[in-house]
Amino acid sequence: MELSDTTQQALGAALRGAQARHQALAGNIANATTPGYVRQDVRFHAALQSALDAGHKPSETVFAPTADAAAGPVRADGGTIDVDPESAKLAANALEYQAIVAVKEARGAAVKAALGLG
Repeated sequence: MELSDTTQQALGAALRGAQARHQALAGNIANATTPGYVRQDVRFHAALQSALDAGHKPSETVFAPTADAAAGPVRADGGTIDVDPESAKLAANALEYQAIVAVKEARGAAVKAALGLG
């Protein structure tokens, strides 16, 4: 049985957002030596908050990578990736993903137990 209230849907959407961000950050690291490569990121917190504020279903929220306009060149060839900070962001995102999974599972278990289904 999968819960379908707004909070549980938002947690599921946050997982999708964190996954999309993970792919963007991993892509940045993979392209660290690509001349002229511009850093990509997925601002999934902001996208999810905007969707919730507008009354949209969290499950319909789209998380797309965008170029980081604030990232300036860090190399002579115009590349904007510094591997160390990017690796730290990737690790932090992985921890956030794990935390969201834990909250989603704990919340689902608590509700099921309260309903006598667990």
